[in-house]
Amino acid sequence: MDTDFSESMGPANTCSMVLMGQVHAVEHRFWARETSTDWWDRIVLQVWDDSQWLRNFRMHKGTFMELCDLLSPALRRMNTKMRAALTVEKRVAIAPWKLATPDSNRSVGNQFGVGKSTVGAAVMQVAHAIKDLLISRVVTLGNVQVIVDGFAAMGFPNSGGAIDGTHIPILAPEHQATEYINRKGYFSIVLQALVDHKGCFTNINVGWPGKVHDTRIFRNSGLFQKLQEGTLFPDEKITVGDVEMPICILGDPAYPLMPWLMKPYTGSLDSSQELFNYRLSKCRMVVECAFGCLKARWRSLLTRLDLNETNIPTVIIACCVLHNICESKGEMFMAGWEVEANRLAAGYAQPDTRAVRRAQEGAVRIREALKTSFMTGQAPV
Repeated sequence: MDTDFSESMGPANTCSMVLMGQVHAVEHRFWARETSTDWWDRIVLQVWDDSQWLRNFRMHKGTFMELCDLLSPALRRMNTKMRAALTVEKRVAIAPWKLATPDSNRSVGNQFGVGKSTVGAAVMQVAHAIKDLLISRVVTLGNVQVIVDGFAAMGFPNSGGAIDGTHIPILAPEHQATEYINRKGYFSIVLQALVDHKGCFTNINVGWPGKVHDTRIFRNSGLFQKLQEGTLFPDEKITVGDVEMPICILGDPAYPLMPWLMKPYTGSLDSSQELFNYRLSKCRMVVECAFGCLKARWRSLLTRLDLNETNIPTVIIACCVLHNICESKGEMFMAGWEVEANRLAAGYAQPDTRAVRRAQEGAVRIREALKTSFMTGQAPV
């Protein structure tokens, strides 16, 4: 699937296998306790209003029920003579509740009236179902022209996305732990993402250890290969001055300057370079905002995921899919979430990335032409 998972995710084979669907959580059959259904069945499903659903599940009840319908083929269980199987709705509910809070499995289990092991199993089953059934439908480019027009309205022509990486804190892995220590000194896994003008993920790559530089991750991704081959976007060029420019993506100084990847000028800047950087940065901010919203909605991504390292990428993928679903459904982002997320994130500052100075000659000409057009106000054609 290319949201990038058909490509190598990193040096750990387990990460690659998980992302390709070759490793699955051991099947656990878990069952509802007969005395535990009142709160879920009679209060949440029947009494809670939209604001309570949004606050606790990050989505309204209508969106939640649609999600259950989509995941039902992978999550249905049969009753036995001894006990009724946990319903699809209750199982799906446990996952966003757990992902949205830093609560322990025991705490979430007490809330839903199930054991802590049931919570862990439910989260992984829902995450696998999301990865298997929804990622190719939800994490996708969609209408490229709409994206290009969106970035153009923000100030940058012929752009099909903004790229960046973010570190997800984890507990120390059992194997090759030092490879996961990033430049800020904590253990992490990297999420690389391309987003559209509205901050929805259109391509994601998950699983590289925190020690690895963004450029290495990028160059080993399916996204890089598609951009290099010219197969990610339609072959629609514009003319800037006397230079042809393909649809490009926007990155920070950690990425290489390519004809299809524009990045800021570095060093001592003149006024024209500063203007170019301002226009690019204004558009590239959407990916940083997307990461902020992702982590504020799904706060478990800020608290060192208490999961086996082979399961972590699947959970991150599921959070990205849920982010896109919430954005596409217009689910409100509540102000208090960001405050709490900033508090949780304070202990895990994002590492600085070293600037990459490599640049292709054709890319330099495109960037220079764009810089001149921004200064003169001459629109590309």
